[in-house]
Amino acid sequence: MFNDKTLTCKDCGENFVFTASEQEFYAEKGFTNEPGRCPQCRAARKAERSGGGRGYGQQRQTYAAVCAQCGTETQVPFQPSGDRPVYCRDCYSAQRSSRSYSRY
Repeated sequence: MFNDKTLTCKDCGENFVFTASEQEFYAEKGFTNEPGRCPQCRAARKAERSGGGRGYGQQRQTYAAVCAQCGTETQVPFQPSGDRPVYCRDCYSAQRSSRSYSRY
């Protein structure tokens, strides 16, 4: 039913084979367009999108802070400005759960 096709990647310009089994998979999923990128460029694009622009293997930058409730040193994913309290993971969770119950 399906035959292998040679396509050209719109990112790198290299030829790649769109196999019969890939075409069958696309048809089963209801995809109507052929892939525009080769498998390597698709994987690179997917990694770029899913990593939030950081890519695989790179860690989110964290900043040192002291918990306003218990006083322990902690790491937070934002740079504390000093005008609002910063909490460690445990104290933050406790703050959130106590606030959600007090609303009702």
